[in-house]
Amino acid sequence: MSSWTRWHGPAMAQLWGFCWLVVGFWRAALACPTSCKCSASRIWCSDPFPGIVAFPRLESTSADPENITEIYIANQKRLEIINEDDIEAYVGLKNLTIVDSGLKFVAHKAFLKNSNLQHINFTRNKLTVLSRKHFRHLDLSELILVGNPFTCSCDIMWIKTLQETKPSPETQDLYCLDENSKNISLANLQISHCGLPSANLAAPNLTVEEGKSITLTCSVAGDPVPNLYWDVGNLVSKHMNETSHTQGSLRITNVSSDDSGKQISCVAENLVGEDQDSVNLTVHFAPTITFLESPTSDHHWCIPFTVKGNPKPALQWFYNGAILNESKYICTKIHVTNHTEYHGCLQLDNPTHMNNGDYKLVAKNEYGKDEKQISAHFMGWPGIDDGANPNYPDVIYEDYGTAANDIGDTTNRSNEIPSTDVADKTGREHLSVYAVVVIASVVGFCLLVMLFLLKLARHSKFGMKDFSWFGFGKVKSRQGVGPASVISNDDDSASPLHHISNGSNTPSSSEGGPDAVIIGMTKIPVIENPQYFGITNSQLKPDTWPRGSPKTA
Repeated sequence: MSSWTRWHGPAMAQLWGFCWLVVGFWRAALACPTSCKCSASRIWCSDPFPGIVAFPRLESTSADPENITEIYIANQKRLEIINEDDIEAYVGLKNLTIVDSGLKFVAHKAFLKNSNLQHINFTRNKLTVLSRKHFRHLDLSELILVGNPFTCSCDIMWIKTLQETKPSPETQDLYCLDENSKNISLANLQISHCGLPSANLAAPNLTVEEGKSITLTCSVAGDPVPNLYWDVGNLVSKHMNETSHTQGSLRITNVSSDDSGKQISCVAENLVGEDQDSVNLTVHFAPTITFLESPTSDHHWCIPFTVKGNPKPALQWFYNGAILNESKYICTKIHVTNHTEYHGCLQLDNPTHMNNGDYKLVAKNEYGKDEKQISAHFMGWPGIDDGANPNYPDVIYEDYGTAANDIGDTTNRSNEIPSTDVADKTGREHLSVYAVVVIASVVGFCLLVMLFLLKLARHSKFGMKDFSWFGFGKVKSRQGVGPASVISNDDDSASPLHHISNGSNTPSSSEGGPDAVIIGMTKIPVIENPQYFGITNSQLKPDTWPRGSPKTA
């Protein structure tokens, strides 16, 4: 049981991994030619016996040539040619080294599909001539050609030019053999009628309106006589060229706005090298709003849009039909600019239901304008389900200064056009509403208190309300006599002190004398002031009141 566990644990996984690694090397070895060794990313052939007679190729069924990044070949005296299709399968190749071998010829299109090549080393081979056409499409950081018996001719002058214009980290001592088989330093080689060409592009103002046509002309010169060709890149507009010896023309018809900013080059090329003259095409066209969507929420609310136009269009937003004045709370932001295309959004800072409505974007320049509209819903109205999305109410429009916004400056500064500043008003409106509600509540409460007091005051002879509601009712002494009886009417049987004064729970009426007022459970002596009440003591005596009649002052 323990052995079964041992062979099905981590040790078994490691064993299987090692087996697959061995199988991988074995498969790669089967694909390698004789005298070579192969791995997943490298091929090296350095064994001179028996050696190779052709460039090494991997069997497509056994390995993946596109994964090879380095090929190293040395001591292969019988390897003389690199054909056009020898290296095309190694599309990922970066480093190619063939040294101390018998290489004599390289086909012009041998490296056509190896655009990743960066380092080439052909040291000590049998090359007598090598054309620049092999390498002109490559961005080489190093080309080593030391120890080759080049023939002194115009065909290798491009190597001298390359060393002068793009020196390598290590200086190469290159030589060539003249007619007398004498070594001449390539740095000192002078050959008549062998120089770099020149190109001159005679173009009018390359600013053209969309849909129009334009013609470019170019002339080239050089000895040897150069070839002329046009490099138009990925030009979308329809175009055709005509070439006659050293003159050429390029006609572009129905110019498309998609070609604005693209480069057009006239190239002159001969054995020594090449020269080119380039211009940029500028296309003017009316704005187009290619994208406008409903608002999305991130750090801020954003109504995203994309606008194309040249010259740069001015942007103007409308809210519910009125010009929208931008501020720090609501403004246009351009996030990405791609020559004539602008990606941005209308940014809103904490919008509420007051910002719900229709938003229209208008883009305008001297060639025309475009507009699009969307409906935005940020928040439901108070008391209404947020999902109901009610009809947007009209907004009170006020006069603000505004002007059409340029993409570079989205702040309105004019004061000629009426507009609404929705975002600025929202905070102030909320604060005003809260203030009005609070003030109205306080004033209403005060009015209610005053009305209540005035209503009670109508029943008092002295212009005072019955204060029994506040606990100052009449208190009868046990003798039934005393000035304390004037404080309240006898018919106020609801007075809390009226009942307390006659109840068993009140303090004794003898405490503090007969003339007293009970406040709560405490009897407070009261000193009579006839001048305040304006009546005599005789009027206060209970025996002067008719029995059963109401007590009136």
